[in-house]
Amino acid sequence: SVCVFKCTINSDTECSRVGKQSFIVTLGCNSVLVQFATPADFCSFYNIIKGCRRSSSDKSVFSERTEESSAVQYFQFYGYLSQQQNMMQDYVRTGTYQRAILQNHMDFKDKVVLDVGCGSGILSFFAVQAGARKVYAVEASTMAQHAELLVKSNNLTDRIVVIPGKVEEVALPEQVDIIISEPMGYMLFNERMLESYLHAKKFLKPNVKKSHLQVILLRVLSFPFRYQPSFHGVDLSALRGAAVDEYFKQPVVDTFDIRILMAKSVKYTVNFLDAKETDLHRIEIPFSFHMLHSGLVHGLAFWFDVAFIGS
Repeated sequence: SVCVFKCTINSDTECSRVGKQSFIVTLGCNSVLVQFATPADFCSFYNIIKGCRRSSSDKSVFSERTEESSAVQYFQFYGYLSQQQNMMQDYVRTGTYQRAILQNHMDFKDKVVLDVGCGSGILSFFAVQAGARKVYAVEASTMAQHAELLVKSNNLTDRIVVIPGKVEEVALPEQVDIIISEPMGYMLFNERMLESYLHAKKFLKPNVKKSHLQVILLRVLSFPFRYQPSFHGVDLSALRGAAVDEYFKQPVVDTFDIRILMAKSVKYTVNFLDAKETDLHRIEIPFSFHMLHSGLVHGLAFWFDVAFIGS
């Protein structure tokens, strides 16, 4: 190959996008127009350029709402292959996603799909299995490199395009028909990935499929603390009170026996199609409970259901 033009680009460089797949750079009195073979090639280049030109005062939507130290820790965590392995080996989770996509294959056939926070790219592969024409897999952590390797090793570079970066900061070659993602955290809203998911709607074509969420709140009776009155000959029951207090000082991520519920659940629904990113900046869920029996209340229990309303 022959290098015909070489320059350094930073936040002060005069440059701009031209059309769908061209880029112009001006240095002094000289300007160079770079044209790419495909919109996808251009977007790969353009996303890199945007990262180079972003100054400390030029913050994206993601950067404005997230502390830098938290973002670094978050993406570092999801950049570990061991963490991706843990999620993929949750066979109920992975199998449910695959069935939701493949059983609605008519919604994916010949469609353009955006995978937000693709991780290893497993959902992108499912979308291709369902007949998607093109999948743009966006991933901000270093896992993007591993996803790219998987795409190449599975001979799907013509169907899946991995785009490193945050969905708030990248560009796509075209609008998409469907957004897929796994944005749910503890109590649904933890990790604030849902905001990125809703932000990605700017890439959607009109008349897309709906996805609904239901958050279920329940009032919970005293949690059955597991203790042994005779543990290797030692009575530990004196620690029960302190242990229960410590247990309920922070959110408990666990399953529980439904018989400890003191009231019927209250439902709160979020429609992904209508919801906006800013709707999640302040969340108010009104609720009242009709107690079914008396007892000591230790807290509220939350769980959620997610549904893809496909064909």
